[in-house]
Amino acid sequence: MKEKIIILDFGSQYTQLIARRVRELQVFCEILPYYDQVPLDETVRGVILSGSPFSVKDANALRIDLNALLGNIPVLGICYGAQLIADELGGNVSRSEKREYGKAKLKIHQAGDPFLADLSSESQVWMSHADTILALPDSFELLAGTQSIDVAAFSYKQEGKAPVYGIQFHPEVTHSLEGKAFIRNFLYEICHCHGDWTPDSFVEETIDKLKQSIGDEHVLMALSGGVDSTVGAVLLHHAIGKQLHCFFIDNGLLRKDEFEQVLSDYQHMGLNIKGVDAKERFWTALAGVSDPETKRKIIGREFIHLFEEESRSLPGVSWLGQGTIYPDVIESNPVQGPSAMIKSHHNVGGLPEKLHLKIIEPLRMLFKDEVRKVGIALGISNTLIQRHPFPGPGLGIRILGDITPEKVRLLQEADAIYIQMLKDYGLYDQVWQAGTILLPVQSVGVMGDERTYESAVALRAVNSLDGMTAEWSKLPYEFLADVSSAIINRVKGINRVVYDISTKPPATIEWE
Repeated sequence: MKEKIIILDFGSQYTQLIARRVRELQVFCEILPYYDQVPLDETVRGVILSGSPFSVKDANALRIDLNALLGNIPVLGICYGAQLIADELGGNVSRSEKREYGKAKLKIHQAGDPFLADLSSESQVWMSHADTILALPDSFELLAGTQSIDVAAFSYKQEGKAPVYGIQFHPEVTHSLEGKAFIRNFLYEICHCHGDWTPDSFVEETIDKLKQSIGDEHVLMALSGGVDSTVGAVLLHHAIGKQLHCFFIDNGLLRKDEFEQVLSDYQHMGLNIKGVDAKERFWTALAGVSDPETKRKIIGREFIHLFEEESRSLPGVSWLGQGTIYPDVIESNPVQGPSAMIKSHHNVGGLPEKLHLKIIEPLRMLFKDEVRKVGIALGISNTLIQRHPFPGPGLGIRILGDITPEKVRLLQEADAIYIQMLKDYGLYDQVWQAGTILLPVQSVGVMGDERTYESAVALRAVNSLDGMTAEWSKLPYEFLADVSSAIINRVKGINRVVYDISTKPPATIEWE
């Protein structure tokens, strides 16, 4: 990378949003735990200190050696980050008598400062803090306040030293109406970034790095049909061609006709891929199992065993390719605080230890929306790029209770109708993820003159940026009515359809 910004994460729920805003401004950035040492080389243009659920007045407050940063490189402290700077350098930070939370009007005192360039004199910002900076350290300059607090933004400048800025609001959230302008000014006016990080530049740099890293060795990679593994495989294919060996496994828990359709798409793209039909193997292993976590483990175990068996036919393989993306990396790098959530279904899943292969992850620094942009830059078909996310265990966690081939068939049929009708009504691309869940209940119904006692399904559709949080999609009532009628009339064995209107949190996107 030619230039980047380092974000030190103190556990804020908004840390990923900061990274998103920086990336949207075409500057590469990397999130590190607060305790990591920042590599102050020529590629690092600035450092951002995130917020935190902690208080700088706590006995166990998260602290770093600010002397290693301040004056050596431009620094922006956001909320906790600003309070940490003020507290460490002799200012007065105290528990506020009232927590400032919500919208506030920023009153700018130093409009000529480059950090505040092109901003309104009273800009709406979003506050979320319980501590307040009552007095700044000596030689610090007050830049802005609000109706509730005197110190909302400040700076510290010394001849020959890199500037320091601190703000007690969150520019990364959409409620700060000019929030991106604050971040842009820090990146371009203070850090002097060039903004040359684009999907095309990422593709070019990544392919060169892959060629250098892999050389003449071979790579093994399992594909899922999802956007992450697809884009990762195409990048590797551009770099090493037939040295990439891909598997696409039908575990009997894919969507209707998905195995044949996706395998055909991959072959048309020129990928060196082998399809493996393992439906019966997975169904047998899952027979009689209802516990969600046990089902996940069985699916993962059988996948690993199958992958091991297939890999033995490729003795020259040295690398394992994976579609790991940046949220996976962040969530597997724990920080004290709410951002320290670890996914149990992280891509790695035990394979490296079993196969003794080196790991190559071309997308490990990208968010989901960035993966899609890179896919477009690579010329991958829109059908594959815009596919909704699909869970690794597939329909195994959308069939509540035990799994049987008949339940899989029922769910595949109902889900195929739902997804196709979303496309027919022009709603598919307006939804981030949609799917059907087969419920472990039966209900009474009437069809013609007959009484039925059949299964129920729930329809799920959510809107999200990266799956970390999600809002249920407000699909038109007429559409939901038509889908319900189509499923009940065309899928024998289902007589009731419900729609899930739960947000994440507190619910999750998947039901298991």
